[in-house]
Amino acid sequence: MQGGVTHRAPPARAFGFLLLAALPLLSACSSVIPEAGGPRPATPPPVTQAPPAPDGTTRPYTPRPSETGSVAAKPIPATPNPPLPAPVPPVTATTAVEAGVVAGPEYNELGVPAEQATAALKAFRISCPSLLRRADTSGLTQNAEWTESCNAAKDWADRDATNFFSRYFGTVQIGTGAAFVTGYYEPEIAGSRTARPGYDVPIYRRPADLVDVDLGQFSDDLKGRKVRGRVDGSNLVRYYDRAAIERGALANRGLEIAWAADAAEFFFLQVQGSGRLRLPDGGVMRIGYDTQNGRDYVGIGKLLLDRGELKPGQASMQGILDYLRADPVRGAAVMNENPSWVFFRELTGAGPLGALGVPVTGRSSVAADPKYFPLGAPVFLSLDRAEPNGLWIAQDTGGAIKGANRFDSFWGAGDQARAIAGGMSGRGSALLLLPRASVARLAPRR
Repeated sequence: MQGGVTHRAPPARAFGFLLLAALPLLSACSSVIPEAGGPRPATPPPVTQAPPAPDGTTRPYTPRPSETGSVAAKPIPATPNPPLPAPVPPVTATTAVEAGVVAGPEYNELGVPAEQATAALKAFRISCPSLLRRADTSGLTQNAEWTESCNAAKDWADRDATNFFSRYFGTVQIGTGAAFVTGYYEPEIAGSRTARPGYDVPIYRRPADLVDVDLGQFSDDLKGRKVRGRVDGSNLVRYYDRAAIERGALANRGLEIAWAADAAEFFFLQVQGSGRLRLPDGGVMRIGYDTQNGRDYVGIGKLLLDRGELKPGQASMQGILDYLRADPVRGAAVMNENPSWVFFRELTGAGPLGALGVPVTGRSSVAADPKYFPLGAPVFLSLDRAEPNGLWIAQDTGGAIKGANRFDSFWGAGDQARAIAGGMSGRGSALLLLPRASVARLAPRR
């Protein structure tokens, strides 16, 4: 989730859960660090409408070893609001402003239930510090335009959240408004704080020899680009890939923060970017994304589908886990074809953390593309599935969450969250809630 998932790309970040085109997309420059937020794949070309269904996200579902068969909840159908009439965005658009802004209806016309508004206000409140200091790369807002609503949110009664959003926010549609929404959740796997029989898969913290290099310091053409590696003599070289780490490149260095019981489940928790370890004594240890080795993410689900080793109907998360476990040697080799490795830290407060560095909240937080959506801002979703309809706050990002109106909804932890996120794939329309000053300033662009 942060970012990074944290971010963890992602984390982030659980996909509609046929491993689908799965967490794929190789970077054009293999040494460039994926986005903060976990094992984020490289950015695909921006889209201005909902992508095709086999899209996938960077956060797959991690079933427990005892689970078999389908885990997705039966969808609850709904009729989405149609997008507002809008010009087709130019193919060169790379931000929300370039894609086009259309004024939307008043908040009170959206029909948001009071309990949803209350939950959204709580999430919005903790995002305000970021809104006030973070540069909005979407071009939609200026920091000062959030001051009034953020100051009001500090003391606004949660039970009166409907009036809060109605008073301080207008709505806008970005581009065509056609939305596509997947889901993610916080997985839970068996783990131990110490190595013991049955728990022999190391979970590493960030190594001291892993360094980040800002290429913008060396060339203006490379501003915003970074590489990650290690120093070998007088040279900066790429950091160890998954295969090298599995062979023991980091062993005996005291980097282990915990040990997992199942290599395949830990593999998918790395893709998720954060999760919970069920400890032998019944306790729970929460871990979150710390950093990544700088290697490109490769989706093994797509590899197996392309090779014909899995049929489309077998490409569920459980199906891939079954494949990996059926032959551990073969499974380890397949996992090593994804060179990305994620390093973790223990989370002791609320969590998991999203790209803003604040906890994401089940049924209130979504991942979005910051080039099209100010992180920390509210969004109203109207989809062909009832479960995700309503008000959310953008507090995370993800490698496959790119373009206008593309979101990844967070459902929390537990069986119900797993079931809903596991099959989430909703289409419809999206409206962004922006400070009224922002909407007024953007009026000439409507």
